[in-house]
Amino acid sequence: MTDSATLDPARTRDPLDLAQRLIRCPSVTPAEGGALDLLQGELEALGFVCHRLVFSEAGTPDVDNLYARLGTARPNFCFAGHTDVVPVGEPADWSSDPFAATVAGEELIGRGAADMKGAIACMVAAVAGYLATHGPPAGSISLLITGDEEGPSINGTRKMLQWLEERGEVLDACLVGEPTNPEALGDMVKIGRRGSLTATLTVHGVQGHTAYPHLADNPVHHLIRLLHAVTSRPLDQGTAHFQPSTLQVSSVDVGNPATNVIPAKATAAFNIRFNDLHTGDGLIAWLRETFDREMAEATHARYELATRISGESFLTPPGPLSAAIQDAVEAETGRRPELSTTGGTSDARFIKDVCPVAEFGLVGKTMHQVDERVAVGDLATLTAVYRRVLEAYFSRSRRD
Repeated sequence: MTDSATLDPARTRDPLDLAQRLIRCPSVTPAEGGALDLLQGELEALGFVCHRLVFSEAGTPDVDNLYARLGTARPNFCFAGHTDVVPVGEPADWSSDPFAATVAGEELIGRGAADMKGAIACMVAAVAGYLATHGPPAGSISLLITGDEEGPSINGTRKMLQWLEERGEVLDACLVGEPTNPEALGDMVKIGRRGSLTATLTVHGVQGHTAYPHLADNPVHHLIRLLHAVTSRPLDQGTAHFQPSTLQVSSVDVGNPATNVIPAKATAAFNIRFNDLHTGDGLIAWLRETFDREMAEATHARYELATRISGESFLTPPGPLSAAIQDAVEAETGRRPELSTTGGTSDARFIKDVCPVAEFGLVGKTMHQVDERVAVGDLATLTAVYRRVLEAYFSRSRRD
């Protein structure tokens, strides 16, 4: 899977070197790009048993994934993440080749540096350092790495977890390496995420001449009324751990170039980011009830609503896992990170169904941008944080 140079333990413990080699694998989702081959070689050299899992589903691309485990006993502490990256955009806009993994000054530049090949390199380096000092853990360490997080998220983590369940394997705690810090390493640990519901609302009316509106039924007017009904009041005031839920209209499309024609239909798209006061199905029911009420007196117009729930809201209440991460971050950075549920969705939304999960990674200011980058010093610090988490977790498991 890898050349002899990559088996050098010193290189395995160097997160910058491993991050550079991972970035040089062009793993734009869903392509594997050699990134999982590289990781498999590194982990097998550390004694991990590796499984490559390729999943497919009609209408979606095949996805290559990796599950690696060191040990067979419980507890099983899992690091989770993804090696797939988003497209680079226009390569000429970058200051260097996006897959060259260039170090400029004190920063590592490359696609995936922040999201999240840098964090995966820190995971491997932390495990290597832990093993060199402590030997095998009193339990197991595993890595669950998908190639589908930036894509449809169908043939990745969700199916890997099903595979683990079928094998009778249990994850007891999981740390996901998403870039959780807004400004500086140590800002934030994610202990939950808001749910996400995307909807497309189409109103069908009766086309006609704008000078004779009584002979038509304008769908734009109905659409405006329906959107006003769901945007005019807050969904909630938030909870102890979540921001208020929000509904944001992202598109309104009529497709009518003529100013003297009432169109036949009008469409709007919107997204709801919701907290743990709601479920996706509950919000869909509320939308339909609201739209039914608003359209009750329409004579000819009707609406259609298409919805997709990409993830439910979830929360891992503050506890031993989040405290261990906070303690480790504070010890290495001098800052105690906030416990937060902000941001978009992540594969933690699947992992929360099987074990406590929290997220902590690098600074995410440049993720998905041109010249995505991380501070070289942050790679060393994050490696030290991850190692401290392992030490705390397995020290606690021995006491328990």
